[in-house]
Amino acid sequence: MKFELKRRIHMKVIMKRSAFVLAILLLCALSVLAGNKNRIATAGAQELLIPVGARGIAMAGSTLASISGVEAIYYNPAGMARAMRDVDASFSTMNYIADINVSYAAIAVKAGSLGSIGLSLKSLGFGDIPVTTEFFPDGTGEVYSPSFVNVGLTYSNLVSDRVSVGATATVVSEKIMSSSATGLAFNVGIQYVGLGLPGLSLGVAIKNVGTQMKFEGSNFLHQGTINDARRNENPNWYTVNTTSFDLPTTIEIGLAYALKIDEKNVLTVAGDFQNNNFADDEYKIGAEYMFEGLLFLRGGYALAPQADDDPTGESSYIFGYTFGGGVALDLGGIEARADYGYRYVKYFDGKSVFTLSLGF
Repeated sequence: MKFELKRRIHMKVIMKRSAFVLAILLLCALSVLAGNKNRIATAGAQELLIPVGARGIAMAGSTLASISGVEAIYYNPAGMARAMRDVDASFSTMNYIADINVSYAAIAVKAGSLGSIGLSLKSLGFGDIPVTTEFFPDGTGEVYSPSFVNVGLTYSNLVSDRVSVGATATVVSEKIMSSSATGLAFNVGIQYVGLGLPGLSLGVAIKNVGTQMKFEGSNFLHQGTINDARRNENPNWYTVNTTSFDLPTTIEIGLAYALKIDEKNVLTVAGDFQNNNFADDEYKIGAEYMFEGLLFLRGGYALAPQADDDPTGESSYIFGYTFGGGVALDLGGIEARADYGYRYVKYFDGKSVFTLSLGF
């Protein structure tokens, strides 16, 4: 009798703490929802918004409430604590718009009662770009390659068997020739599993809240002209002052429902609303069919109903349907999974992503 009373008291405490965390996230969301169309395309560090991982991309990014393990680092850090293995690693590559290559690697490690710790690295490869100037518009014969790198540290823990929380701190580094900008972005999230009925999950995440960034470097040092001298400016050398820019802050709220058809078949459907402080709001839906935990089929669709029309009269939102799949194998205690995802992009070739995951 006493044990049952203590258990009930313990559960009430957990529920109150969970409700408090969720309330804090929703209150923080109110400030993010202050965005308007006048701010569209005024943020920088857009590589933070490039999705990673074949599973999430194949489901159009609707995995906020259902994602778990190392794949959750990008979509919702709260899900990292729900990894099935003690060590979970993932590697993916994607050819993005304008032949930009996006490489991503992450690892998550369980640290017992302390929770889970993850590291992630995203880098963009632009290839060689010819150097052009006002005097040599066709190129000087030199080339350069920008370096955009994001390095993240994630912590996640289970508050109870139903609730998990997580946070990620990401160092954002952008370098173009001899000029660079550095910033710090934070993501926080919560997942609630078993919301009202078994199989129903809720996810909330606030992403890319952080410092402003500003490009500085020797590329902004220019030699003065005679006209500068006439304006009483330094006729020798002067530095062009650049403007600081914000990070692309977003808030996402998602639901997912896992329907267990039988012992071998599970169908998960998910939906996600993403409020972009510097872009049009997005709605994402997706589904995943799992057979015996070995075979996965996925599909999804993303839309932005409030996006303005482009000059052709069509929506300026360039994304749409997605699909993909994957296979999982048990290699003597090591779980290996290969996943593929495809994302439609208007005016460009469709984008494919391949992901290899290992669990120990």
